[in-house]
Amino acid sequence: MTGSDYSTSLKAHNDAMHDGNALISAESGVRSRLWARARRHQFLAALTNRLRARPVDSGRLVPLDEIVGSLGWRGQRQLGLQTIRLDTIVGTTGARRDFDRCFRPTSGRARSRWERLALAQRRGESIPPIEVYRVGHRHFVSDGHHRVSIAAATGQQLIDAYVTQVLTTVPPQTQTASPPRCWR
Repeated sequence: MTGSDYSTSLKAHNDAMHDGNALISAESGVRSRLWARARRHQFLAALTNRLRARPVDSGRLVPLDEIVGSLGWRGQRQLGLQTIRLDTIVGTTGARRDFDRCFRPTSGRARSRWERLALAQRRGESIPPIEVYRVGHRHFVSDGHHRVSIAAATGQQLIDAYVTQVLTTVPPQTQTASPPRCWR
């Protein structure tokens, strides 16, 4: 390789690296703006709740145990992979404080993972389905809180989920409550 060939090759490599870095920088900017928007929506919702003198926990995710406890857990049945509406997801199976009831992030703790998953989704990478429990027409996330949050933040209406139906002694209400106004 001559000196001229080497410098041409080096310039092409540097140009490609610059273009790649610019792409990474642009994607980083998009995910940071998306994160900032999600946090801003959550902050404004929390402020609104406070100004309207709503209970402090009115914006929290509903725990599955709180709903099933009064209905009586009789068993469960695996329903497999399904596409579910995002607005039917109302709660969680565990005590989660990283997201509010609209799955907006409530603190900076979730930021790193949230942004990585948002970038992966934006790049078209395969994102695994979430896992939920179904009680009546409502769903409770057991795995995938960040994915639900990103889906909501990006305006998706549907999400793939592995669904487990909870069988209860007392039938759950068939009418679904109107979902909270989220992300508008």
